[in-house]
Formats: sequence, structure tokens, C-alpha cells
Amino acid sequence: MAFDELLRDLQEGASAQAAGIRRGYGGPPARAVSVRSGLARLRCASLLKPLYAWVAAAHIPDAERWRRHAEPAVVVSSNADTLNLWLAVGPRVILDDIYQRTGVVWAPPNGDPSRFGSVEVAADEVATAYAALAQTAAAGDPVAGTVLDWMRQVTGQQAFGAREALSSPEAGVKCGWYGAPDESCLRTHAVAVLPRGGTRATVVVGMTAQPYTDPGEREVYQARVTEGLPVEGEHEKVAGELLRGLMLATLTELGHRYPS
Repeated sequence: MAFDELLRDLQEGASAQAAGIRRGYGGPPARAVSVRSGLARLRCASLLKPLYAWVAAAHIPDAERWRRHAEPAVVVSSNADTLNLWLAVGPRVILDDIYQRTGVVWAPPNGDPSRFGSVEVAADEVATAYAALAQTAAAGDPVAGTVLDWMRQVTGQQAFGAREALSSPEAGVKCGWYGAPDESCLRTHAVAVLPRGGTRATVVVGMTAQPYTDPGEREVYQARVTEGLPVEGEHEKVAGELLRGLMLATLTELGHRYPS
């Protein structure tokens, strides 16, 4: 399904973004795709966790300590372990390092700097950052390679059906979902790094914020979040088909060749 079909029926107040990058030496010409409807920037904390883990390694001398927090931050999206890295290194240091490595500029959140999830980003920026991560790993950087390996271990509900949608069982993925008490939308997002070989990289990103305004449903949702119960089913109902459709359309626009 094309982008215009996917975005045509968005509800009032909804936002959706998708972006993709295909580039690398020895491959076809570099190509980038992006589309946006609604807000220019969204919160998508979980998509940034592998990037935080990647750059934090250089600032934590104890490699075992870094791994102890970085691996669960990526594989099971542990907020507690992400926060440990975020505070140990410092928000400005982490975001400045991401800029130095990827060229992407992100600002620390306003107010409480401990809220790593409040950094607002655009899908094309996320794609650019992950393309840099993938090519750094391909060039032999062990930390980048380890982070991508952890992304390949993301499974089950944490993968949100991204690999199946993209017909890429070996892809590294990171997904996330949340609806804060002060927000009227449920945010659902995903990034996939597809294996290409050599220094080539293909990255696709989907980000959505779908209205979730029924007071009763929101109350039940927040109660489940407070109790630590899963809410993936609500995000699947509200945004799953759209999110995977955006990622697949992006990959198609990049000229990706699917296995025969």
C-alpha cells in the first residue's frame, strides 16, 4: 500500500512519519525516503535506546558495567537500565556524541533532564543515525556490532511484527509504545536495520501517534501501565497495521529487492 493510501484516513489529531535510507560502498546509488503527516517531531524513547547504548560505551570505563545495563536496554527495552546509562554519562554528553558520530542534532528534554524519553525526534533523523550505526558496525567497530547483534535478539511482542512485515527475519529491530497520562495519543514506533553485506546499510523507521481519547479506555490503559501489565495489544489495535504498512511502503520506495 502506498503512502497516500496509508495516510489518507488518519484521524484528526493523529501524526505519522516514516523514513528510510539505503546507502553504502559497492551498492546502488544512495537513496532516502521520508513522509510525514501531523507533528514534525515525536517522542519515541525506545527507538533511541540502542543509540544511547552505542555511544555510552566510550564513556563508561568498566565494560562489564556497560554491558550489564546496555544489553537489557536494547533487548528487552529496560527503562531502568537505559536511565542508568543516561545519568551515568549525562544527557548532553550522550546527545553530543550522537551528533559527532551521525550528524544528527537532538536536544535534551526541557525540565527534568533525567527523562530520557522526552527527547523529540523526526523519523528521517532516526534513519540517519541508524545508518551511521550500521555502517560503523560493518567497518569493524565492536561496540556498534554488539548493539546490532542485540537488536537481532529482540523477539516476540518486543519486535511488533516488523521482521515479518518486511520479509527480513535477520533484521535488527527496536520497537516501542507508550501513552503518557498527559497525552491524548498512543505512540507506537519501530526501526529496522536490514542485513545487506559489506558497508551497505538499509534502515526503515515508522513512528505514529494515534488519538486515544475515550476516557474509559484511557483509564484502563493507565491502570495497566501503573500495574506493570502489558499494553501491546492496545497499541496493536490502534496502530499496528499502520506502523507496519508505513515501514513496508518505505522499504518498497527504497527499491529493496525481496527474496524470491
